[in-house]
Amino acid sequence: MNILRLPRSFLVIALLLVFSIIEMSDQPFEKKWDMDIVYIGNSITQGAQLAKPSEEAPPATASQYLRRQSGVGSVEFLNEGRSGFTTVDYLPSGNGVLKEVIDETRQFHKDSDRLLVFTISLGTNDSAEKGPTGSPVNPADYQKNLRIISDRLLAEFPKCKIVFLQPIWYSPNTYNSSKYMSEGLARLQSYFPELQSLVTHYSLTKPGHLFLGDLKGFAYFRNNYLTDLIPESGNAGTFYLHPNKKGANVLGRLWGEAIYESLFGQEASA
Repeated sequence: MNILRLPRSFLVIALLLVFSIIEMSDQPFEKKWDMDIVYIGNSITQGAQLAKPSEEAPPATASQYLRRQSGVGSVEFLNEGRSGFTTVDYLPSGNGVLKEVIDETRQFHKDSDRLLVFTISLGTNDSAEKGPTGSPVNPADYQKNLRIISDRLLAEFPKCKIVFLQPIWYSPNTYNSSKYMSEGLARLQSYFPELQSLVTHYSLTKPGHLFLGDLKGFAYFRNNYLTDLIPESGNAGTFYLHPNKKGANVLGRLWGEAIYESLFGQEASA
C-alpha cells in the first residue's frame, strides 16, 4: 500500500494518534505517593558512632531506597532516634519525648496530601538487665507500651501508617556482667511474638494502619557481626551492638524494603 495515496484526512488522524501515544508514554500510569517518614527508635536509629549519621544512619539509607521504587514520589524523613531510649521513655506524658516527636512531626508534615509514616524500632534497651529506663521490660509490658505509643500517634494523626521494625541481634555480653550474660538477648527475642500479636490486634481494630516490617535484620547481624557491627568495650569484654557504616547501609536497605512491602504489598516483589 502506498501511504502517499491515502486520503489526507486519514493521514492527519493517523499522525494525531501517533503523537497521542507518544505523549501518553511519557506520563506515569500509576499514582506516585509522596511520603513523610518519622523514624522512632534508639541509638541504632539515631546512627550512633557513625561519622555522618544524617547521611549514613539507617533512616537516610531507607529513605533513599524508597525514592527509587515504583509508585513512590518524593520522600522526606525525620530521624527521631534517641540513644539509650526504651518503650518506657516514649510513653505519653505531659512534656515527655513523645510530645516532642508529635510537635516536631506537625512542623515536618504540613501537607495532608503526603503519606505520613511512622516506623518504630525499639526493644534493644528494653531487653537490658539494668540501666536503661524501665529495663528489663517483660514481653507483656513491651507490647502494652508499644500499643499505648501507637494509639497516641493514631489519635494525633488518624491517617498515618505505622511500621514496626524488629530489633536486630546484639552480642550476648552486651550491657551485662558475666553473671547475666545472654539474658538480654533471650529477652529481646521474646519480644518478637509480641510484635506479631500487636499487628494482628491492629489488623482487626485499625485495618490498613499498622504493619510488621523488617524480620531479616536479626539473623543478618547475628551472622555478620564481625564485619557489620562496631566492636565496643564493656563489662564482659568486647561486645557488638551498633552497626558500622556498612551495617547501617544494610539495615537501612532492609528497612526500606520492609516499609515498601508493607505499604505497597505485592507491587514490592514485582
